[in-house]
Amino acid sequence: MRETTRNHMADLLYPKESYIVQGAFYRVYKTFRNTQKESICHNALIEDMIANGLAVEKNKRISVYYEKKLVGNYIPDVIANDIIMIEIKCKPFIHENDMKQFWYYLVGSKYKVGYLVNFGKPDGVEFIRRVYDTARNNFGDFA
Repeated sequence: MRETTRNHMADLLYPKESYIVQGAFYRVYKTFRNTQKESICHNALIEDMIANGLAVEKNKRISVYYEKKLVGNYIPDVIANDIIMIEIKCKPFIHENDMKQFWYYLVGSKYKVGYLVNFGKPDGVEFIRRVYDTARNNFGDFA
């Protein structure tokens, strides 16, 4: 008989790292709510992820490719364990342009997982997790 129940955590790409990253989002928001500027949340997020065992790079220059050719560079806010790209915002809400920009940077980079996190909402931290393969298959969603 085939098992019908699935463990979705096992299906998650980089489950351990994703758990740490998402936990850091909540801890930083719990501490500051929506009262701090982006650079404060940025630095607190980095400190939290390092304290929880991730290797973190701030403002790492990454290459952007078009049809396997280098076409430029992009500097995301944070790279965790050299596998997860994180973009940070502190706004009342994430704008469509923020999502588009994040989407295109993820698709054009080597990273498979990316988070767009917003610490500016008054009613809780907001984040969007995208997987590179999903982004590639659904490229038209934000076009």
